[in-house]
Amino acid sequence: MRVQRRVWTTAAVTTAAVTGVLVFQGVTGASDADRDGRAADSKSAPVESEVHRASLKTSADGSSASLARRDTAPFSLLGVTWTDPAAKVTGRVEARTRSAATGEWTGWLPLDTEIDGRTEAGRSGVRGTTEPRWVGPSNGVEVRVTTAGGARNGLPDGLRLDTVDPGGAPAPLAAEPAAFAVDETPGEEPTPGEEPTATPPTQEPGETPTEEPAPTPTTESPAPPSPDPGPSTESPTPSASPTTPSASPTPAPTSTPGPPSTVPQPPIVSRAGWQADESLSTEAPDYLDQVKAVFVHHTAQTNAYSCADSAAIVRGLHTYHVKSNGWKDLGYNFIVDKCGTVFEGRKGGVDRPVMGAHTYGFNRDTAGIAVIGMYTDTKAATAATTAVARVAAWKLGQYKADPAGTVQLTAGANGNNMDHKQFVAGQQYGFQRISGHRDGFATECPGLSLYQQLPAIRTLAAGPVAGLTISSVTGANASGSTYYTQSKVTVGWKATTPAALVKSYELLVGGQPVATVKGDVTSAAATLAVGKHAVQVRATHQSGKTSLSPVATVVADRTAPVFSTKPSLALRTGTVNATAVPLTLKWKAADAASLKEVRLTAPAARTYGPTTVSASHTAKPGTATAWKMTAYDRAGNTAAASVSGTPVILQESAARRSGMWTTRSSSSYLGGKSYSSSAKGASLTWTFTGRSVAWVVSRAATSGQAYVYVDGKKAATVDLKSSTTQYRQAIWTQSWSSSSQHTVKIVVVGTTGRPALTTDGLVHLK
Repeated sequence: MRVQRRVWTTAAVTTAAVTGVLVFQGVTGASDADRDGRAADSKSAPVESEVHRASLKTSADGSSASLARRDTAPFSLLGVTWTDPAAKVTGRVEARTRSAATGEWTGWLPLDTEIDGRTEAGRSGVRGTTEPRWVGPSNGVEVRVTTAGGARNGLPDGLRLDTVDPGGAPAPLAAEPAAFAVDETPGEEPTPGEEPTATPPTQEPGETPTEEPAPTPTTESPAPPSPDPGPSTESPTPSASPTTPSASPTPAPTSTPGPPSTVPQPPIVSRAGWQADESLSTEAPDYLDQVKAVFVHHTAQTNAYSCADSAAIVRGLHTYHVKSNGWKDLGYNFIVDKCGTVFEGRKGGVDRPVMGAHTYGFNRDTAGIAVIGMYTDTKAATAATTAVARVAAWKLGQYKADPAGTVQLTAGANGNNMDHKQFVAGQQYGFQRISGHRDGFATECPGLSLYQQLPAIRTLAAGPVAGLTISSVTGANASGSTYYTQSKVTVGWKATTPAALVKSYELLVGGQPVATVKGDVTSAAATLAVGKHAVQVRATHQSGKTSLSPVATVVADRTAPVFSTKPSLALRTGTVNATAVPLTLKWKAADAASLKEVRLTAPAARTYGPTTVSASHTAKPGTATAWKMTAYDRAGNTAAASVSGTPVILQESAARRSGMWTTRSSSSYLGGKSYSSSAKGASLTWTFTGRSVAWVVSRAATSGQAYVYVDGKKAATVDLKSSTTQYRQAIWTQSWSSSSQHTVKIVVVGTTGRPALTTDGLVHLK
């Protein structure tokens, strides 16, 4: 594979403080095998970055500095550096850039100044620095620096803008800050959506054996660094003097593999994969004895990037840390983007305890994981926090450390953290195994929002699987908290712990596993014996810790329900006409486990609940109708039953008359005619064969009463009076368990003041 590179003849960097002209330095690199043993392929040849530098012009009173707006060579990342790594800018450092895609200028973008350049002090050319900021492809820039409160002579010497073109073809930011007009004054605040500079988050200070005290998180000018940093605990061996400034970890052979971890290694994009220019980092890595804790950071100061550009951002950080900060390599051990992709950071082998430069005073025995983005007010995405948890768990697992536990770390320098806790070099202090940068240094990093997510990250990393519940039982019907099936079910579940951190799931029936699936599978099938079962899911976290879902009760039932009372038909009160006779369908079904419903399938489709035992219907007179029903239990077992019946209308003319009756004609009457009588004792008698009977009348406010005799015995006294006039009303009914011959006799009572009644025939069911 032929490595593409641009070799620049101008190796030195010149400055033009007055004119502000940018003079670039070429950076080249050669392909090399990854430290984790994976060689670069044809798609991962090194990509060289270009660094462009320009000195800032400082005002006469030393209270401000600036770089006038200008055209530049292409770049996507920038930062401001200065000569003394121990010096601080206590005010504001801001830049605005011109998009190479649109030609529009951004608003003023804050550059985080809570960085301690002494992370790798003692090296030639190490500089103080802001946190680098990813701005996307740009070709214009303007910079301004002001001291806190306009303090005179408050700026460090050698202020310089460094811009980095990481190579490749990165995309513009998805949500660029608002543009500004050319004639605007440089006093505007950052545009909406951009991070304010009042409490800027910070990144990556670390320490070496020659570190000096860290500054406090105030806007005051820091005290001059102590000429004696105090005893160091960063000696490579027990025999090394703790006060020897040159003491450093002893490089170990890179071929030595790291110890195995208690959890799987997550996918990691190697340095060759993100096309690192290894010519930038020619020094051998330094190795520690172990990794006791990890510090979480955020970097690049924007969330608007595309994950397709993450490799370019990592290349930009690498170049900036080496060529601008003067460090030996990328400061972080691992970098994670918002989509959850993990990138190898400082070289030396991802499985080795490589000493990074990320947390001033506590680089020893720790690893640094940086999330690309700005998380002061915005929570990191689940994909990112999951990736951080996986890397932390794997790295700590190499040394049998509990990610949810605590550990004592030895301070490598005097300093303090964001909570004003003081550290003294050589003394031990307690830390969470997964800590935020701000726990060990006076900085907002990794941003308040991401810092507040660290407890959840520790839980993800340490286990067990959380939020495990059974979400479905397919092949079964639920009634309350109980499921019913004939035999086969598929149980589905869910958990709040991402699948990447789950080793396996087991489906338990009666406490015994009947199926085991991988952590990215969320269902399993089982065949159940007849009876009641306690079903659970057991999750095994990658750490080996287990958790159980709540119990789901599943009843396997293969016995069909029964109709304890077979379906039957009976005439009911209501309006009768030539096409519909009102009747009642009755039944009673039961099941040994749980009855679900009873369905009427003919002559109409209806579904009734398990406790319903009757329903009102109508049937066409003179037509035999079959009423078909099916009972279902909750396991899906069924039982069928049916009944047939034919309603028959007997006109009043079919009755045997006694006394005075008058025939009346109207379309409102059945068959167009009816009988009426006011004569006390007048009667009508019908004889029929059937199992149910109904007397049909007309009703009005002047209607009287009648005696009803069945098979020679008085059965009822019926009052036909109604406040409204009604025709063809089935007013009285009686039913029997079986069909037989019966006689119904109607006798006029002769009620005082309203003796008349009108009869419209008789209906019986055969």
